Amino acid sequence: GAGNMISWQLFPMDSNTFTAWCNSHLRKAGTQIENIEEDFRDGLKLMLLLEVISGERLAKPERGKMRVHKISNVNKALDFIASKGVKLVSIGAEEIVDGNAKMTLGMIWTIILRFAIQDISVEETSAKEGLLLWCQRKTAPYKNVNIQNFHISWKDGLGFCALIHRHRPELIDYGKLRKDDPMTNLNTAFDVAEKYLDIPKMLDAEDIVGTARPDEKAIMTYVSSFYHAFSGAQKAETAANRICKVLAVNQENEQLMEDYEKLASDLLEWIRRTIPWLENRMPENTMQAMQQKLEDFRDYRRLHKPPKVQEKCQLEINFNTLQTKLRLSNRPAFMPSEGKMVSDINNAWGNLEGAEKGYEEWLLNEIRRLERLDHLAEKFRQKAAIHEAWTEGKEDMLQKRDYETASLSEIKALLKKHEAFESDLAAHQDRVEQIAAIAQELNELDYYDSPSVNARCQRICDQWDALGALTQKRSEALQRTEKLLETIDQLYLEFAKRAAPFNNWMEGAMEDLQDTFIVHTIEEIQGLSTAHEQFKATLPEADKERLAILGIHNEIAKIVQTYHVNIAGTNPYTTINPQEINAKWDKVRQLVPQRDQALIEEHARQQNNERLRRQFANQANVIGPWIQTKMEEIGRISIEMHGTLEDQLTHLRQYEKSIVNYKPKIDQLEGDHQLIQEALIFDNKHTNYTMEHIRVGWEQLLTTIARTINEIENQILTRDAKGISQEQLNEFRASFNHFDRDHSGTLGAEEFKACLISLGFDIANDAQGENEFSRIMSIVDPNRMGLVTFQAFIDFMSRETADTDTADQVMASFKVLAGDKNYILADELRRELPPDQAEYCIARMAPYTGPDGVPGALDYMSFSTALYGETYSNQPPRPLKCPVTTLLFIFFCMSLALSFCHYPMSPPAFLPLHLSSLSTAPSHSVSVVFASHAMQQLSRFTKRERQKIFCFLFLFSCCHCFSS
Repeated sequence: GAGNMISWQLFPMDSNTFTAWCNSHLRKAGTQIENIEEDFRDGLKLMLLLEVISGERLAKPERGKMRVHKISNVNKALDFIASKGVKLVSIGAEEIVDGNAKMTLGMIWTIILRFAIQDISVEETSAKEGLLLWCQRKTAPYKNVNIQNFHISWKDGLGFCALIHRHRPELIDYGKLRKDDPMTNLNTAFDVAEKYLDIPKMLDAEDIVGTARPDEKAIMTYVSSFYHAFSGAQKAETAANRICKVLAVNQENEQLMEDYEKLASDLLEWIRRTIPWLENRMPENTMQAMQQKLEDFRDYRRLHKPPKVQEKCQLEINFNTLQTKLRLSNRPAFMPSEGKMVSDINNAWGNLEGAEKGYEEWLLNEIRRLERLDHLAEKFRQKAAIHEAWTEGKEDMLQKRDYETASLSEIKALLKKHEAFESDLAAHQDRVEQIAAIAQELNELDYYDSPSVNARCQRICDQWDALGALTQKRSEALQRTEKLLETIDQLYLEFAKRAAPFNNWMEGAMEDLQDTFIVHTIEEIQGLSTAHEQFKATLPEADKERLAILGIHNEIAKIVQTYHVNIAGTNPYTTINPQEINAKWDKVRQLVPQRDQALIEEHARQQNNERLRRQFANQANVIGPWIQTKMEEIGRISIEMHGTLEDQLTHLRQYEKSIVNYKPKIDQLEGDHQLIQEALIFDNKHTNYTMEHIRVGWEQLLTTIARTINEIENQILTRDAKGISQEQLNEFRASFNHFDRDHSGTLGAEEFKACLISLGFDIANDAQGENEFSRIMSIVDPNRMGLVTFQAFIDFMSRETADTDTADQVMASFKVLAGDKNYILADELRRELPPDQAEYCIARMAPYTGPDGVPGALDYMSFSTALYGETYSNQPPRPLKCPVTTLLFIFFCMSLALSFCHYPMSPPAFLPLHLSSLSTAPSHSVSVVFASHAMQQLSRFTKRERQKIFCFLFLFSCCHCFSS
């Protein structure tokens, strides 16, 4: 070792190797040596060599040329070597100054042992043994290499090539090397090491091959250069990998944040544009226009909204995944921009749902209103047309002055005719009132063509008033002349009296038979059919009345023919003639089968509507309970623990697949619902489920299964990242479910506190305990909602049971890349890190302001702490534990164990240390005093320290029990 000077035998190989080794360090200071015996004689380059390899400053050298100056410099170098714990036996400054080759090489070998080989340590071995063990491990995969020493094991050159190929396989094609060609192998290794590894050529291939036993010191010196070259590169690579990992996580999280912001903005913008359209309540004037609005609404529900529902669900999943990743990587929680929180999106979505529901109800009401208006308008037009046809010419008739030149019989006839007209006029009074009532209802329902309806109604009313006035005027005139007219044809009068109401009955019948009808149920059409059958039952009696009226006319004709009465013109009492009666009767008979056919068709349509109702109800009554059942099953799956998380995830995904496979039944129900809406069916007594209920339930089902799967995935992510076992997760889930008595998936503050105590947390019922619990609640419930979700519970427990990367670890990695400086340069970052991550660091690192800084220096310490949301501080760390408290707790445990040894309790039952109940036992007053203080201190120990204390307690109690 370096502590004793070993016997020395001079080899030429040593001189060449040591010269090359010295030059490999001296060239860092811009110089080198040619002759190792001569160039160290003045002590100047010897001191410089020691400064380079040690990194320390030596005493100021003497610059004189005299022997005394040289001896002084060499003594300073030898004193520095001795200060490092190296014994220099038989080596003096005079021998070095005199150029003693043996002493000079012995000194250089001592320096090599101390500064190049002594620090090598592999599995608690050091120096030569450690270097040999390192070589054996690195060359173990190579079958034709067997390193047992530092002389003949290296003669074939394969050992050097194997070391290079193990660390840099691209530099040597190891498969082409042959064991029987040592010269090629050695020269290849020396050339590659000098060219690519910056290891100078310290050995000569011919010397090694030509020597039966190569010099061990030269081989060790050269091999130690490989060890230092590769171990330094490995440290830099490890540090760079750690930084790359941390930066990659940060970059991925930033991309997820940008994606969330964009998706949230797009969804909120779509909601903002959609709500005004749904809130527009401007009615249309025609049924066609309203039907188009209904079709547009269907397109919105079927085509535009479902993708947005998926986007909303995906947005929540992305947000939860991002927060989980941030927690796992010890990053601050993500806070979206103002107005883009998940709660903001849910509120906006709720407003959209409210506007959507109101819009659909308004559309259906408007369609019903327009349907009613169209029916009333058509009825108004029919009645108005019939009335106008009846009143045509009535004013001219009433204004005639034919009674002035008529005979008495003619006057009597005119009087009777006028009386018949008055009867007819009274019969039409009901129709006029109906027309006015329909017009009034159209006005109340805001009919778009109300002005024309009102104008027509006003004309009819004005004409009716004029007819009343003219009728009254003519009646008075006829009555004045009645006294002058005595002859009257009783038969004409009887004909007119019976024909007029019969004619009105036929006109009313024709009007009723041609009246349009609107029904929505089977019962309504059956009512119309019953009324129609009752009307048909009156036709025989009506036919008898028609024959009787025609009989009167036939009797008049018979009298005229029998008595040759000269009658000028037609019946003076009425304008109705037998031909008109027969024509209207034939019209009535013709309309009856048409009405029959219309009722049959409407009955068939209502039967089809009933079929559609039952078809929709049969599916809805199955799908609705199915959705409810699936929701309850998902809730049970999320609470129960069957198998590993992967098993639960597989089960949930299979469950999700079965739910998605149910989608065709939902689509089929949508198709049936569309048929119902197209048939204008507005109610369904066969089911309590509407399509809106089914849609909302389906959307909630898809959202619930997706959210549940995401929670399991986050638990797997948490387990893998924190190293939590499946048993621990099951324990956490069992504890959580035990205290989640309402199965809501959340715990209240008191439930959460009880859960923590059951898991071994010491939360006392005092001010200190309340402060500790408040701190924990601020972690698991940052929004102060008073509820703790299972995911927040798992995150908290994972932080309590697992280790993660910290800011100090990242800071230490940066310090390695910076060469132990307190700052780092941009060139160093670009050299050690990938380009994108190097530029990422350069753009975000603040300039270094320390007193040892240089231009362009960057502060990697503040950058490292900022990655974890911390603030860098140069204060020394606070001691973790108080020794007095530790001794106090151990003393308490020992006393308590001695007390327990008098009770029949086995060690396994003793291990959990239920101290909270034991401390109340009156027979252990001494233990109670210590327990009171020790239990307060227990939570200050780490989990590993508590385990050590418990192990000590268990061993102590067992020994005491056995000794007893």
